[in-house]
Amino acid sequence: MTDKNRLYAGAAVGLVAAAALGFGVARVTQAPPPAPVATADTAAKTKPNTIVAMPPQAVAASGITVAPAAAGELDAAVLASATVDAAPDAEAVLTARAPGTVTRIFVRIGDPVRAGQTLALVESRDASQIAADRAAAAARVTLASRQLARERTLLGQGVSPRADYETAQANLAVAQADAQRASAAAGAAGVIGDGRSVAVVSPVSGRLTSASAALGQFVAAEAELFRIVDPSRLQITANVPPADATRVRTGDRVELVTNDGQMIQGRVRSATGVVDPRSRAATVVVTPTAGSSVLLPGQLVQARIFASGGATPHGVMVPQDAIQSLGDQSVVFVRTRGGFRAQAVKLGARSSGMVGIIDGLTVGTPIATANAFLLKAELEKESAQ
Repeated sequence: MTDKNRLYAGAAVGLVAAAALGFGVARVTQAPPPAPVATADTAAKTKPNTIVAMPPQAVAASGITVAPAAAGELDAAVLASATVDAAPDAEAVLTARAPGTVTRIFVRIGDPVRAGQTLALVESRDASQIAADRAAAAARVTLASRQLARERTLLGQGVSPRADYETAQANLAVAQADAQRASAAAGAAGVIGDGRSVAVVSPVSGRLTSASAALGQFVAAEAELFRIVDPSRLQITANVPPADATRVRTGDRVELVTNDGQMIQGRVRSATGVVDPRSRAATVVVTPTAGSSVLLPGQLVQARIFASGGATPHGVMVPQDAIQSLGDQSVVFVRTRGGFRAQAVKLGARSSGMVGIIDGLTVGTPIATANAFLLKAELEKESAQ
């Protein structure tokens, strides 16, 4: 390589080095690119959605139950087994009012029955005797009335003494009293117009749940023939431990849970205040306030009584099913005018299906209890879109 070629090569190397140095300095000294400006649309996309729009018809169709958050500590909720019964005036056991033979049956099990409806006829010799006594008493009233009218006429003519007239008055009064007694006996026995049969009549409206009578069967006066129950008028009797019974007050809120998980709201109607010597438990009577159509007489349910006698004004507790997880937060769904809103809460202790709320919820706030997971699924579906 000649000296001239060496000179050209060195110049080229120097130019390349200078260019590289200038590019590096420019990268270091140039201003950083401007940060992207946040808009309302991007802010809305980053903010998590907490609202679930749902009309009342959809809430009812989905089976979502709404109840107010209860006051009290966890030990204020009393758990008890309970039995569904018909109200005392909504159930009737029908018997024949006189012994005899069943001659007519007008209903079958499951038929609707109205108050005052005749279900069967029983032919009875006692009914014949009662009808005969009623007819004889009526005849004596007629005779006494005629005798009194005759004595009144004779007294007016001065032919008969006044004592005879007064005796006739007394005889009519006795005959009328005897006729009233005979008529009442016939009515109590249910004697019908043929004078030989008694009618088995329902005193309540409802459905026929039991029928043990058969045509041609001889029945005693005290034998049960039919049982009528009105399933729309129910009461629930809960067996409460004696230690908890003293904390239960009339009007306390009750949640009734069936075997299939359905929840029915109720209120404490009364408490006996006495411990049953056989069950060693006190009886609390609960009246369902909503959802009683899913209950049947004889059904067993679980009762959760929010005893106000053990409640504190600062404690809040909700059913465990009301708590849902959204991301890293525990939430409950608060009922709003247009649907539900996910409300973040801080959880406390758990006991017997209940959860204490430390922060984020106040007493009385209406929240979704049963099937709240459907609201969580709806939010997650909207977030995925």
